[in-house]
This record gives sequence, structure tokens and C-alpha cells, in this order.
Amino acid sequence: MIQYSLHCSKGHTYDAWFRNAAAFDEQQARGIVTCAVCGDAEVGKAPMAPAVARTDSGKISLSSGHPDAVKFRELLRAYRQKVTSEADYVGDRFAEEARKIHFEEVEARGIYGEATRDEAVALAEEGIAFMALPDLPEEHN
Repeated sequence: MIQYSLHCSKGHTYDAWFRNAAAFDEQQARGIVTCAVCGDAEVGKAPMAPAVARTDSGKISLSSGHPDAVKFRELLRAYRQKVTSEADYVGDRFAEEARKIHFEEVEARGIYGEATRDEAVALAEEGIAFMALPDLPEEHN
């Protein structure tokens, strides 16, 4: 799986997952990559910073010391709170429920829950739109 930061001709930016770089190119050539915000078909990859692996602790902080880190965490916290207060919690049935919604077997609604990496990969390969809720540092203390 590869995550791309995408942008449309109207200025919207969003992230999307693809099986690999070739899958993005193939889907874009077929015209099925569209803006998640407005549906615009003129979508391109935004410049991205490479992921950097660490061998010491396995985790790095990407925002420590940055002046906007506190503001960014507050925005993430507000986003997460909005989703969890307005969507249905489906637990480990997330992938199953997302498919039912996508294939219109049940009424569309906001959901959140847990999925394994394999389930997330399968959802992305099936073209089912979803995104991970951000983990916040205080949730792991």
C-alpha cells in the first residue's frame, strides 16, 4: 500500500491509499481518481516528504518543538471528537459495515471502529473510501 497526498484543480488536498504506484497511475488513466471533496477529475500528486524509519525506538515525533504543534493537536482532537460524537461505533466490524454502506446494502451513515491492516488494504483495493482517525499522544499515556 502507498499513501499519496493528492490535490485537485480547484485547490482541495486530501490523502488516498493505493495498492502501489502503478495502481494510482492506472486508476488515474481510467479517470476514476477524483477529488474526495468536490469530485473534480483533474487530480495530481502533491509533493510529499519521504517516510523515515528509525531503528532505535521505532517511533519518532514529527511535531515536537514546532510552534504549531499544540494547535495541530487541538485540531486533531476536535476532528476525532466530532467523528466519534456523530458517527456510529461498529467496533471490529468496521470493514464489514463499510462494505455494506459502500454497496448500498444498508443506509449510508458515518461509522468508526477498528480494522486490521489486511482489512484496510482490502477496503482500499475495493475502492471503498475511509480514513484513519488520528491517535493522540495523551490516549497512550
